[in-house]
Amino acid sequence: MQHRSFSLITLFLMSLPLIGQQTKEISHYLFPEFASGTVLMKDGRRNPALLNFNAATEEMVFNQNGQVLALAEPTLSQTDTVIIGSRKFVLHRNQFVEVLHGDGYKLFAQYKCRVIPPGKPAAYGGTSQTSSSDSYSSWASGGRVYELKLPEDFQVKPYTVYWLDNGSGWEEVKSLRQLKNLYKKSKDQYNQYTAGNEVDFEDQAAVAQLVHFLETTNE
Repeated sequence: MQHRSFSLITLFLMSLPLIGQQTKEISHYLFPEFASGTVLMKDGRRNPALLNFNAATEEMVFNQNGQVLALAEPTLSQTDTVIIGSRKFVLHRNQFVEVLHGDGYKLFAQYKCRVIPPGKPAAYGGTSQTSSSDSYSSWASGGRVYELKLPEDFQVKPYTVYWLDNGSGWEEVKSLRQLKNLYKKSKDQYNQYTAGNEVDFEDQAAVAQLVHFLETTNE
């Protein structure tokens, strides 16, 4: 299968269809299936579409009769907000991020993942990790990265990067330790909250609640 990036302005032009194969659920997409949503343009136009986010390619994609296309220029620069259910996504540094908080301080979640194809057989019954890495480009260029499900011998490792602006400019946050360092003046509050609440860095709601606590406790 091949994939091409098109804009909504072209109103869902043709792409090659998805190819079915024996798979299991491995999520390199943010949502388990394409969902009804809206692409809101800066000029006020609202374009309904079946949408999903591909964390492997970091693209917002839409499905038209089994054909997968990505939002691309010139649409990207004209896009204001993408809405999927109750969740909102905007462009930050030319990448789609989810808005976790936007009133006062701003907190975004940027979804990424590592997709590891199966390693090739090596000597003594092992597998070659180098060969696995080398095969990534051929696997991606073959279009399989755009399939909703991947073969069962693939590994998918999703992770989240947060972007926070609480008045001091945008900060990229890649760990709880880094987040704690950003709130050095609220060290006691941070320790108080995390002592009573388990915060998983990959739980976007939990991280958003922690940041909200730190932002509002001393108001």
